[in-house]
Amino acid sequence: MITAETKAEIRRLFYAEHWPVGTISSALSVHHGTVENAIGVESFRSPSGTPRSSKMDPFLPFVRETLGRYPKVCASRIFEMIRERGYTGRSSSQVRRVVSRLRPPPAAEAYLRLSVLPGEEAQADWGSFGSIAIGRGRRPLSGFVMVLSWSRGVDALFTVDQTLESFLRGHSQAFDYFGGVPRTVLYDNLKSAVLERRGEAIHFHPRLLELCGHYHFAPRPCRPARGNEKGRVERMIRYLRTSFFAARSFRDLDDLNAQFRRWRDEVAHARRLPGDATLTVAEALERERERLLPLPAHPFECDTVRVVSSGKTPYVRFDRNMYSIPYEQIRRPLTLVAGPTRVRVLAGDRELANHGRSYDTQQVIEDPAHIEALVAAKRNAQPVKARDRLRTAVPRTDRIFEALAARGESLGHHTVRLLHLLDEYGAEELAAAVQAAVERQAWGAGCVAHILEQRRRARGLPPPVRVDLPDDPRVRDLRVTPHRLEDYDALGKPNDDEDEGSR
Repeated sequence: MITAETKAEIRRLFYAEHWPVGTISSALSVHHGTVENAIGVESFRSPSGTPRSSKMDPFLPFVRETLGRYPKVCASRIFEMIRERGYTGRSSSQVRRVVSRLRPPPAAEAYLRLSVLPGEEAQADWGSFGSIAIGRGRRPLSGFVMVLSWSRGVDALFTVDQTLESFLRGHSQAFDYFGGVPRTVLYDNLKSAVLERRGEAIHFHPRLLELCGHYHFAPRPCRPARGNEKGRVERMIRYLRTSFFAARSFRDLDDLNAQFRRWRDEVAHARRLPGDATLTVAEALERERERLLPLPAHPFECDTVRVVSSGKTPYVRFDRNMYSIPYEQIRRPLTLVAGPTRVRVLAGDRELANHGRSYDTQQVIEDPAHIEALVAAKRNAQPVKARDRLRTAVPRTDRIFEALAARGESLGHHTVRLLHLLDEYGAEELAAAVQAAVERQAWGAGCVAHILEQRRRARGLPPPVRVDLPDDPRVRDLRVTPHRLEDYDALGKPNDDEDEGSR
């Protein structure tokens, strides 16, 4: 029994708000039969037990005919069609109920049992297994799975991507484990295999065709929306999720792949062969290996190869990380070759860098030799540039640097000190002081500074005032060549020609 308030609310929601019976039952937590009794559903039927006439009756033949020709057409579209034909109902609820009653049930499709010969076919596909945390980032965890259709022998490769290179590597590893190659590999219409398909015209990926030519097998995609054609690999992926991956812990990808190999040998291949309980999967695999195509002399090269270049810093970006290169190679086109464990950078056929591959995120992987070379170049570049400026302004400073180098002293400190003296006293005064220091064999910036101070005091000049310039290189690196004051005085004197012309 329900209260009068609940009954009133049910009738309001049904007649005023047009809520369906099921929605009212769920919202008010009452049985749908109670809702039907409250709204008086029996009053909707005629006393003879046949449904009462409704606005839909004239359109029922049209609805049956339309559903007979187009069984999947939606009720909202039929509602619009009958409104154009004179239906005056404002709500589509009645139309939806009629369509659900009249729509023909889908015909059950029967499938043939697929039968293949040993060594004839394998099926391959990707399976998603969530994500995995690596360092500071997370990556999707995927598994490439290949199953031999006759023996149900399986191999899988767990990766953190579904790239073409991982797709090819999964094939190569599976063929090596099987000890041969099936004559056909069946795929879903995934982009790693099929770039474009129009009916029976199929455009395979060029790299997949290279793999087929190397191992001598034929690729065959299943028809669209026909996942049953590769049911063996689909069932194997579900089997992997439930029997192997569920509730399993692992350190990293290498550990996960190692655990899979143990599980494959001890569990998956130890089970009875579906359809023939007299054999295990391992025994059937041994028989099928005799029918597989032989492996080529060398495995297929599956590494990623792409053209890269750096910016102003000696690093190239690959797979969310940065890898160092020699500083001389910045902003040049280089070739990056990435395998599952190593990343190499080449200039032509010359290897410039060889790093361990990182699957972390935003990491900087450096070769200490690259960094040391860059630091050494930076350390030597500034003193050389500064000494060039000193050599231009005061050529005799070379004699001081030669003597300092012979004594094993650091040249950087003396270079900086002499540059300050050049800015404070000017080139002429510094040249005179350097000449006096060379004559006295008084080597070093301190000796030159002492001579400059003596000369200033002897002439009674005020001490020089040091000007601190801003760090803006447009100001700090601006160089002004000083001229003699006599040259400026000469500009103000009238020349002889002007005097003659004025007379």
